[in-house]
Amino acid sequence: MNQTMHELSLCDDLIRQVQSLADQHHAQNIGQVTVSLGALSGVEPVLLFQAFEILKVGTAASNARLMVNNVPVRIKCDDCGIEADADPNKLICPACKRLDTQLLSGSEFILSQVELFVAS
Repeated sequence: MNQTMHELSLCDDLIRQVQSLADQHHAQNIGQVTVSLGALSGVEPVLLFQAFEILKVGTAASNARLMVNNVPVRIKCDDCGIEADADPNKLICPACKRLDTQLLSGSEFILSQVELFVAS
């Protein structure tokens, strides 16, 4: 239940953002909403899609499709400096096997693109 509420809350904010963009650009409809989603974001894609379908009703996004671009988990090693993709459950340096790494990407939940339809 908490996980579903998490996605509903995030999706509510997402719908508000795209509705605001539609209003700013005098768009009648939104065709597609694209988000960038990292494996460490804490967002479950299936639940996000379900929340989007529920919350888009009655908005400019009522006919929109939600697209998700998966962002890989990338780290930088503090010891040897290498940057590499990493397993979400194993953030160790693949070169020197040290645990002292910085997360470069993989925790994102970002509105990347909105397709707006504006009457000419």
